[in-house]
Amino acid sequence: MSAYFSTLSDALKTAGIFQPCLLLDRDRLDSNIALVKDRLDPGLAVRLVDKSLACLPLLAHIGKALGTNHVMTFHPPISEAVLKAFPDADLLYGKPMPVDAARAVLSRGAVDWSRVCWLIDSEERLAEYGALAGELGIGLHIAFEIDVGLHRGGFANPEALSKALSALPARLHCEGVMAYEAHAPLIPGLFGGPAKALAKASAQASAFVACLGADQRRILNIGGSKTALLHHGGMANEVSMGSAFVLPSDFDTPGLDGFQPAAFIATPILKMVEPMLPGPPAVTRLLQALGRFPRKGCYLYGGKWMAEPVFPEGMKANGLLGLSSNQQFMGLPADATAKPGDYAFLRPTQSEAVLQQFGSIAVFSGGGIVDRWPALPMA
Repeated sequence: MSAYFSTLSDALKTAGIFQPCLLLDRDRLDSNIALVKDRLDPGLAVRLVDKSLACLPLLAHIGKALGTNHVMTFHPPISEAVLKAFPDADLLYGKPMPVDAARAVLSRGAVDWSRVCWLIDSEERLAEYGALAGELGIGLHIAFEIDVGLHRGGFANPEALSKALSALPARLHCEGVMAYEAHAPLIPGLFGGPAKALAKASAQASAFVACLGADQRRILNIGGSKTALLHHGGMANEVSMGSAFVLPSDFDTPGLDGFQPAAFIATPILKMVEPMLPGPPAVTRLLQALGRFPRKGCYLYGGKWMAEPVFPEGMKANGLLGLSSNQQFMGLPADATAKPGDYAFLRPTQSEAVLQQFGSIAVFSGGGIVDRWPALPMA
């Protein structure tokens, strides 16, 4: 591990990057893409999740490698950026938008929103979008959110979907359904385990699809990064994937065995210290003797990220001094050899939002920093 992070450190120094940054290992990314291509069921397409890969060059790189122009989108400013950057992109909303949010972007007309499929989760929202389409004098593409066990909303059963389809407003065209079964990997063996939960979710989704007409099945979407490669057969013609490509720690799951972390926060070490708590020195010495406070530590340039320390080995936050977004204290093993100016590395727990925190992404490949990819803005 130390040799790998030493190589990353050298690359950052050579590139003149001496402040916190998001580093993307493109070689590991390509290895993860190859695993997706190898394991993906041949009957399934991949829809890239833009909130988890909020960087246009990153989306372009993965999309080209997989031969997909399908994008799942979640936030109108990012949707607009994707529509502008990719003239052939086909967008599906992964969550229902307030009708006023849809009205605002459709009225502005800055991009071709006809390539967007809006998500409908209730009869009330269906009626609102029907009224909006009539108000603006346009047609809208929609898909229905269906509940296959996660219970986060959407149509609860096929009968409810059939009822909605029978009331489909004239200006709305149903493109299909979106199912999400993020709960499946978390089901304990006592209740059947992940495999049974996944099979049940797929069977439930098939019952919903049976309600659709032949011209209402263009988008039959299921899955996320943790489950997409576990689907074989069933109703779906596409799966959604985003975080899997860079593998933040929240996605260490059996469905992604063999994938490698490809994104890290790198930040200089500002100070090496023999840490002392405020107050009487005896308190510090007692807590150190009890193993509650480290005998060696450092302060980082920045901090309080959604990330877990991975290098120097044994580095970890300390609850007694807490977190800081300015200079974060990290405890170190007594034999640590780090020094000021060295880089510390943290592995993001998630990719959404974290990839966007540093403005641009330092792209590492073949032993050096080869590019800087601009991240999409947070707002």
